[in-house]
Amino acid sequence: MRKLRTWRAYLIERFAANREEAMGYLQLSLEEYQVDGDTPLLLLAFRTVVESQGGISELAKKTGTAPETLSDILSSNTPPPLDMLGTILNALGCRLAIEPLAAANPSLELASAD
Repeated sequence: MRKLRTWRAYLIERFAANREEAMGYLQLSLEEYQVDGDTPLLLLAFRTVVESQGGISELAKKTGTAPETLSDILSSNTPPPLDMLGTILNALGCRLAIEPLAAANPSLELASAD
């Protein structure tokens, strides 16, 4: 009989095998956060990807931050400071980027187009 596992366990395994997919998941999570502001869900996405890429202890080594501090930040109900978010993303091999909303959603019109 096949062993059952949680959706999160499935994602961790899948993202461990496909880093690009893990980064896409983070990108989608950040986009969703901009829409709904659900901080706990965003941080769960970060914890899932961090776990798939070696866990908190590996992230702590890459960031020079205490594991307890990272765990507290990623388990909080408040968004991490922008500099910490950047540090975490950098350690995961990606970065924050700015893009126009019109590029993300072609149905949006720029105010200057009137």
